[in-house]
Amino acid sequence: MKHFIVKDMEPKRPVKGVEMRVIPGEKMTMVFFRLAPGAEIPEHAHPHEQMGTVIKGSIDLVAGGERKTIHEGEAYHVVSNLPHSGQCGNSPAEIIEVFSPAREEYH
Repeated sequence: MKHFIVKDMEPKRPVKGVEMRVIPGEKMTMVFFRLAPGAEIPEHAHPHEQMGTVIKGSIDLVAGGERKTIHEGEAYHVVSNLPHSGQCGNSPAEIIEVFSPAREEYH
């Protein structure tokens, strides 16, 4: 068994206002995100299935042209290869996402 102390992990900063801490797995990847107010994740797509839940704050998620605000305690699912983007609301947000298969480029 591997054990991770998320708060002690060195964050990656893929875009301004976004921190991510990656838990690598053999067949999946878990990512803990912290987003600053207004931070944006540009539109992108990938072959990985993606599920996430908002732990704190909210995000505006656009997937396949559909826009939805995801609030604290809510979850979402993005199918493989669907273009999607996100933007943090007016307060900081914390999100956990899981990808399958593993996001090798995050490891």
